[in-house]
Amino acid sequence: MTLRLNACLDHLQLCSDDPRRLADFYRDIMGAETAALGPDAWACEGPERRLLIARGAPRSLGFAAYRAASQTVLDQLGERLARAGVARLSPASPWFKAGAVALADPDGNRLEFGLPGSGGGVAGEGLPARLQHLVLASTDAARMGRFYEEVLGFAPSDRVLDAAGDLRTVFLRSDHEHHSIGIFQAPENRLDHHCYEAGDWGLIRDWADHFAARRIPLSWGPGRHGPGNNLFIFINDCDGNWVEISAEIERVEPDRAAGTWPHEERTLNSWGRAPLRS
Repeated sequence: MTLRLNACLDHLQLCSDDPRRLADFYRDIMGAETAALGPDAWACEGPERRLLIARGAPRSLGFAAYRAASQTVLDQLGERLARAGVARLSPASPWFKAGAVALADPDGNRLEFGLPGSGGGVAGEGLPARLQHLVLASTDAARMGRFYEEVLGFAPSDRVLDAAGDLRTVFLRSDHEHHSIGIFQAPENRLDHHCYEAGDWGLIRDWADHFAARRIPLSWGPGRHGPGNNLFIFINDCDGNWVEISAEIERVEPDRAAGTWPHEERTLNSWGRAPLRS
């Protein structure tokens, strides 16, 4: 399916009941420079990765912000939202120019699409790994997948179906990489994880050594996903958010048809065990 949306994940806002502690984690463990934006809000900027942290329910998503390739992309997105009757919200990101497009998906997750303004995600030090994708859990993954494909313009790269043919997972792309968002069928609507792409297998080793030196245990991996074919490790941050470091994610041709995978552990990890969200 040809892309109708050309955008990449630029930053996230994570919520926490202790924003400063979470900001300190991303400073100390992920090599970010931190700055207070207010009494309960922090900015965390590292090499090609940046987060906003605000007071709120821990392990929840404030919003996900995608950087559009051009103003034309934003204009076309606005037209699709109008045709679908999707209300536009007031943008909240301080890192996008005026005119960003903000909305809520069917589960209430807030999304913003915009052009880069202040800040470039180049501050901080540490190992390379750019913010690359977001994964959500949903009680109705099929409805969410249709919204992201038909209204927002993401293209499905792969679907995971159970024995009855029902959708359990969909991976959708908004640029040349296999997915910039994934949606899992699950018992509740929630943030599942966010991911940083390191680029090659050697850097997965280096990140694992980095976490080990700071006594941060791996919560999953190393392994290899089926859809996307990427190598991975996972940790939990101090709030319990699941954080993935990935490498060598598949690059997808624009018109490649969506693939189909069985709902089994081997699909999520061809090397071993995997958590099936549903």
